[in-house]
Amino acid sequence: DHVKNYRPKICKLRVFTLANRKDELDSETRKMATMLAKFRIEFSSVVVIPDVTKPASEASRARLDSMLASLPVGAIKDDEMLENKEKTNRHLRLSELLQTHSKDSELIFLTLPMPRKGRVSAPLYLAWLDIMTDNLPPTLLIRGNQSSVLTFYS
Repeated sequence: DHVKNYRPKICKLRVFTLANRKDELDSETRKMATMLAKFRIEFSSVVVIPDVTKPASEASRARLDSMLASLPVGAIKDDEMLENKEKTNRHLRLSELLQTHSKDSELIFLTLPMPRKGRVSAPLYLAWLDIMTDNLPPTLLIRGNQSSVLTFYS
């Protein structure tokens, strides 16, 4: 009898995407909403986030430093950290944004950052993933191959 009365929990789909420029927020929001509608994907909101490149908080930097301190000496070289300073900041900011917008979600789908072979070591790349998904609900990291996988015929 309980099977007959079972109704799956309805979850709202909130879509977050990053904007390259603040003056593109409205057009990016409309483009994403239009694309979702074309594929008949029901969503409750589309949020375009403009400030992913601003400096991460000191607390985020301290969390990363603590995590990196637990690695074996020399696992990540200073010159690698310097070379990847902007990417590291971006991942720290993404972590902050995920905590702000998604910490109470049931499930998070997140595009897996593409590592650049020879540019970032495995320990640093895994530290980025760890810091982005730390203290979050279940998170599914999705890897793409940088090509479109959706086709729409009108």
